[in-house]
Amino acid sequence: MARSRSQDRGWPAAPEPLPFPVVDNHTHLDSVVTWQADGWDGSTSVDAQLERAASVGVTRMVQVGCDLAAVDWTSSVVRSSGALLGAVAIHPNEAVRHAGIQEVAADGLEPEVPHETGLDDAIAHVASVARGNDRIRAIGETGLDHFRAGPAGRAVQRESFRAHIALAKELGLALQIHDRDAHDDVVEVLLADGAPDRTVFHCFSGDADLARLAVSHGWFLSFAGPVSFGANESLRDAVRVVPPSLLLVETDAPYLTVHPFRGRPNAPYLLPGTVRTVAEVTGRSVEDVCVGVAATSEAVYGPW
Repeated sequence: MARSRSQDRGWPAAPEPLPFPVVDNHTHLDSVVTWQADGWDGSTSVDAQLERAASVGVTRMVQVGCDLAAVDWTSSVVRSSGALLGAVAIHPNEAVRHAGIQEVAADGLEPEVPHETGLDDAIAHVASVARGNDRIRAIGETGLDHFRAGPAGRAVQRESFRAHIALAKELGLALQIHDRDAHDDVVEVLLADGAPDRTVFHCFSGDADLARLAVSHGWFLSFAGPVSFGANESLRDAVRVVPPSLLLVETDAPYLTVHPFRGRPNAPYLLPGTVRTVAEVTGRSVEDVCVGVAATSEAVYGPW
């Protein structure tokens, strides 16, 4: 019998609570709270999201704003909640729009409408917000996205990435990297410009070789729901080579929901599935992974 829409697209049930509090290193609550899904009437409330996450052991989060509206939303919400710290940036795909470029994207989709605000002004706004709010602890997500961008867009993304790297170093903040189908170029830019002391590969998507390279430079790797997907054995191989001191976990909510809920909306309360996958893959206890993630998160972002 076919499943109903609410079963296919609604909010998954809460998982078993974790044995030790853990941090969601990367989430987009601004998108989570506006997600239209069945089965949970608290989806439009930040407080409800925080409470539901805390009930399963996800007590702290890094809220990421990576377009101009989300940057301002992030700056406001992290001031009002002790459970949240912030990261702000212009996403690489947003950088293309701020640069006024319209080209046939690499994925064949129609180009998006350019923004009225120029790229330099957009990055300047990110810098102003980061300087003015001590609860903003990272610049991100920034980086390269070869999945969407054509040649002109990729050139703009590279310059935007370099500007964000410089800003993170100037302000002494962590850097959260978006790397989609662009591993070699991301590494090239980091080595050429000099990575910030605390550089995080958000939603790491490389293999064990890239993980070893990152570890050799002291870069942090953050794993999300895809580590649990059946086809991603190379990603699980990558987890095995990352020491606890460089390993983080995230939801990237409302996207990339952990197995077996792929395709349904994601939120911080679903992070335990990724934590348990990491524990299984590495042969560590769930509690040990939680304790390690909590300590590494504070090493990257400081105290909440």
